[in-house]
Amino acid sequence: MTQKRSRNLTGDSFFAWDGDVLVVNILGKPSASKDAIGKPFGKQLKVSVTAAPVAGRATDYMLRFLAPHFGVTAADIEVVFGRMNVNKQLRIKAPTKLPAVFTKQVDQSSLFDADGAD
Repeated sequence: MTQKRSRNLTGDSFFAWDGDVLVVNILGKPSASKDAIGKPFGKQLKVSVTAAPVAGRATDYMLRFLAPHFGVTAADIEVVFGRMNVNKQLRIKAPTKLPAVFTKQVDQSSLFDADGAD
C-alpha cells in the first residue's frame, strides 16, 4: 500500500527528516555557468546545474550532481514532484553526509544520532 506524502512536510524550512529520509525543497537553476549548491531561498534550497532544461535532463543531471554531496547514489534520490519544473521536492534515502548549508541550519551531530533519540 502506498502512503500519501505531504508536500508541506518541511514546514518553515527547506528540509525535514521523515525517519531516515531527508526531504528537501529545491529551487533549480538549469543552464547555469557552474554546478553549485546555493543558499536557502525561503522554503527552498537553490541548486544550479549546467545542464539544459530539456525533457527532464537537467533534473536527472541535478540528481547525479547532488548524490555524492549526500553520500548516496542518484538512485537513492526520488523526485516527489517537479521533474519538469524549477520547483522540486526530493527524498534522499539515508544520507551519510550533508552539504555545509544544512549544518548551518542545525548541529549535524544531532542529525546522525546513533541511538535514534529525538
